[in-house]
Amino acid sequence: MKHLLKLSDLSGEEIIGILNLADQLKYEKKNGIEHKYLAGKSLGMIFEKSSTRTRVSFEVGMYELGGNPLFLSSSDLQIGRGEPVEDTARVLSRFLDGIMIRTFAQKEVEDLAKYGSIPVINGLTDYAHPCQVLADLLTIREHKNILKGLKLCFIGDGNNMANSLIVGCIKCGMKVAIACPDTNKPDADIMAWASENGDFVCTSDIESAVSGADVVYTDVWASMGQEAEAEERRKIFAGFQVNEEFMALANDGAMVLHCLPAHRGEEITAETFEKHADEIFDEAENRLHAQKAVLVKLMKD
Repeated sequence: MKHLLKLSDLSGEEIIGILNLADQLKYEKKNGIEHKYLAGKSLGMIFEKSSTRTRVSFEVGMYELGGNPLFLSSSDLQIGRGEPVEDTARVLSRFLDGIMIRTFAQKEVEDLAKYGSIPVINGLTDYAHPCQVLADLLTIREHKNILKGLKLCFIGDGNNMANSLIVGCIKCGMKVAIACPDTNKPDADIMAWASENGDFVCTSDIESAVSGADVVYTDVWASMGQEAEAEERRKIFAGFQVNEEFMALANDGAMVLHCLPAHRGEEITAETFEKHADEIFDEAENRLHAQKAVLVKLMKD
C-alpha cells in the first residue's frame, strides 16, 4: 500500500488491516496511551473543496500521531494559479512526507501520486471518498461485530459515496443494494465489477433494495459544486428518502449511517436521523481513527 487513491486499489485484507489498526489506535486514544508514530513527519493537506470533518480529523490525527499538519487551500498554492499538478507533486515531495488532497477530479489525485515520490491520500473527489468508507466500515463492525454477510442499502444519488461504498463493502464480504433514480446510477465500471465479484443490485425500487438490510445509508442530494442544481435534484430524488416507512422493511436493529452534513427533511427525516444519531456521530468520530490508521500505514518508517 503506497497510496490511498481509491478502494479498488486495495485488497480486502488491506482494508481489514486498516480497520484493525484503527481499532488499536482508538483504544490507545480512549485509554490515554500516546502513539507518536509519526513524530517529525509533515502532511500537506490540499483543499480545493472545503470541509469540516476532513480538515479537523486529519489535522487532529496528525497532531495526535506526533506529526505536523499543514493546511493548504488552492489560493495558497501555485496549483490554484495554473502550475501543472506534476510540478506541484515533485516540489511538495521535497518538503513533505505525505499529501492529502480534497478536490474535484480523480485524475488530479492520481497525477499527484504518479509524479510525486511520497504517499498521497484521497480526501474526496467527485469519483471516490475512500476515507469516509473506511470510517463507515469501522462503525458497522463496531456495532454489528462483523462485516461479512451483512447487507448495506444506499438510498439516493449514485455519487462518489455510492461508488466507494460498493467497492469497500463488497471487498469486505458484504451485500450491497443501491436504490437510485435510473438517471443517477453509480459509475458503470464499478457496477460491472460489483456484479462480477459480489452480491450487488442497483434498482429504482427502494422497497426491494432496503428489504432485509442491516445498514441503511444516505447522502445529500446535491453535493458540493452542485448547488445550482439543488432545486432540480429535489425533483429527481423526491421519494428517495430514508424514513421510518422504509426502515420498517429493513432487518430489526438496522443501522442508519450518513456521511454528513445532513439535510433533514430531504434525504432523511429528522425523526429517523435522531433515532440513529448515536450511530451517525460514531461514524463521524471514526473518520479520525480510520484516517490515523491510513496515515500510519503510509507514513510510518
